[in-house]
Amino acid sequence: MRFCMPRLMPFVLLLLVWLGPVSASEAVDRGKLLSEAGVYGTFAAFTLDAEWAKEDQATRIAYLTVLRGVVEQHREKIVIDLYLMRGLSDYADLMFRVHAVELREAQNFLLDLQGSLFGRHLKAAGIMHGLTKKANYVPGLPDQMKADLKTVSEPGPRPYAIVIPISKNTDWWGLDPDKRLAMMKEHTEAALPYQKTVKRKLYHSTGLGDIDFITYFETSKLENFHSLILALEKVKEFQYVSRLGHPVLMGTAISLPEIMEILAQ
Repeated sequence: MRFCMPRLMPFVLLLLVWLGPVSASEAVDRGKLLSEAGVYGTFAAFTLDAEWAKEDQATRIAYLTVLRGVVEQHREKIVIDLYLMRGLSDYADLMFRVHAVELREAQNFLLDLQGSLFGRHLKAAGIMHGLTKKANYVPGLPDQMKADLKTVSEPGPRPYAIVIPISKNTDWWGLDPDKRLAMMKEHTEAALPYQKTVKRKLYHSTGLGDIDFITYFETSKLENFHSLILALEKVKEFQYVSRLGHPVLMGTAISLPEIMEILAQ
């Protein structure tokens, strides 16, 4: 465990034994949903209300047991990742990233979450939806650049997650496709030096919200992520960005038992 809490460990272990894990045969194919196109990604950030801190420890543990039950129940159809934002952001305390073949499956999870005993202490800070697609510009890139894009990331955990919503202005969408491709080639060249240390994933959001894209990053080296963003702000394509962030969501990837242990304090 990331945090040492001897007094709480018996409670947490008891919960894990009682509820048990979802078996591999029951869980959805995580690799498939995280890699295929045509999958919906939902980012839901929440704050805990002031009443949560007033609950006694036994009540908090009981409510967190309900959280685990809701998450495990829905993991049969969707992929759910958790992130602790508290301490890194004043926007929210925690975030759920959900991948689903049908957006209503993510909706069902959030409805059950917010309707649960634990969820009654949650206040939605923001919810964004996007759709994964095959890369629009990669087919037009030079062969060497295509090969470089397949570079395998460095092994090891990437604890930091950053989510940045993006919108482009109308001038971008009115550009000749060849001009957009040339600028995206420059964009790709600027990003390639960080390919090994910063993992990126793009979600298309036009029509699903008031943004065009959701960009998701994972890294263990925030200095490299910082340099990546500075490099991308220097390319010609950036002049067509009308929104970058607002908000920027940052947190650390965390397991369900870990989040239960932390929030039970």
